[in-house]
Amino acid sequence: MSKKSSSVAPLDYLIFLYLLVFFAAVSAVMCQPSNQGAGSIGVCNGRLGSDLPPEQEVVELYKTSGIRRMRIYDPNQATLTALQGSDIELVLDVPNVDLESLQSDATHWVQTNVVQYFPATRIRYIAVGNEVDPEKETSRFVRLVLPAMQNIHKALSELGLQDQIKVSTATYSALLMNTYPPSNAMFKDMAFMEPIISFLAQTRAPLLANIYPYFGYIYSQGIELPYALFTAPGVVVQDGPYGYQNLFDAMVDAMYSALEKAGGGDVEVVVSESGWPSDGGVAATMKNANTYYRNLIGHVNRGSPKRPGKAIETYLFAMFDENNKTGEKSEQHFGLFYPNKQPKYQLILNNEEHG
Repeated sequence: MSKKSSSVAPLDYLIFLYLLVFFAAVSAVMCQPSNQGAGSIGVCNGRLGSDLPPEQEVVELYKTSGIRRMRIYDPNQATLTALQGSDIELVLDVPNVDLESLQSDATHWVQTNVVQYFPATRIRYIAVGNEVDPEKETSRFVRLVLPAMQNIHKALSELGLQDQIKVSTATYSALLMNTYPPSNAMFKDMAFMEPIISFLAQTRAPLLANIYPYFGYIYSQGIELPYALFTAPGVVVQDGPYGYQNLFDAMVDAMYSALEKAGGGDVEVVVSESGWPSDGGVAATMKNANTYYRNLIGHVNRGSPKRPGKAIETYLFAMFDENNKTGEKSEQHFGLFYPNKQPKYQLILNNEEHG
């Protein structure tokens, strides 16, 4: 055969092979069945500590502990690299301070922090902003959240990745009002949240919500500790046809009620943080934290009263104690592990067998 019989030059052929491998890998990710409901627990990988192990060791600890999902709070290149080939699904945050740049540079952000690693790093959600609150944050952050979400989604769509990687934002219970009973709950600032919910409904993305019965217990009068720790012997709050035996379910369903009032009845809630500290505050003990984490892990596959039988994808906060966290002393004691990688509790973090 003559060398000229091939219509593909050597360099072009290498590029062709690269593209073929890339799109085959993307197709493989698209065709993989979801493991929703079988091991619904992830763990947040916070990095605000001076004594934390390197990221490759962290990823290995996730793997040996059976943890299939991770959340990180910025596009840390070492983490994104260490996750490649690990099969751990990732929630990748855009920090609030970076929202401004996404008004004009979302394509570059996606190219740098997504395309460079995906699909070897299994990015599942991009959380654009964390706990942006119109009552607390500057108006600059509030007005930037939705456009940043839209721009990230547009950049992903141009690459054909909008179905594999969903764009959301991480909110929290402080944005709700009238949460007792849960069916009365609604967002305080509908002008801020309603367009975001509309975007999530249109793109079939979940709302990420940080849900902390611990803070509900210490800051709200009338809540008993067993209700917060999943140890109440019976229904504590009856809300029409729904009976609530634990505060976690009540907080999740309050978020669902608020979504319904904002036109997002079909939007799923993913619990992007939930935890209990072992020290540094009211009721912050090893015993209480162990009870909370163990019971939460055993509970989430059952769903909530408003969504019975539908596993609640939930991310525990956090992997390690973080000695550089500011605020209340308890903020430094939410870890499931000590920085030396020794476990604080005896937990089965792969909850596939629960439910």
